[in-house]
Amino acid sequence: MTDGQPRVGAQLADVTKGMISLHRRFYGKGPTKAKTYVVNDTLICLLEGGFTTVERTLIEERDIDAVLRIRQSFQRAMEAQFTEVVEVALNRKVIAYMSQVHADPDLAVELFMLEPAEDGEERMAEHDETVHEHETGKPE
Repeated sequence: MTDGQPRVGAQLADVTKGMISLHRRFYGKGPTKAKTYVVNDTLICLLEGGFTTVERTLIEERDIDAVLRIRQSFQRAMEAQFTEVVEVALNRKVIAYMSQVHADPDLAVELFMLEPAEDGEERMAEHDETVHEHETGKPE
């Protein structure tokens, strides 16, 4: 473990919390679990359990395409906010953002390519967070 590892862990925690917050704010429901990883110049945020009641209903009715279209539109609309969370937390420029959702299991992946680090040091770290919510969908 390098001396910078605790700092990177704190930065990834900020990314995880920021992604959860944006999903909660704009969807009205956030993920139940989230993990953020960084490997060199790639940051991956994996969000579990984030579909809303409406989206789950559409999925159960086999209308996954409607959910995917809505999610893709949302991700395009939110690109600047998602990118800002990463850039502020890591103090590095995002040069590309990609996103994908999967219905069963309920997963979303936010992928960010970062401008190469100035020090050229290779990094690998992760942050894991389980979100506890009451039935109202509000965080504990």
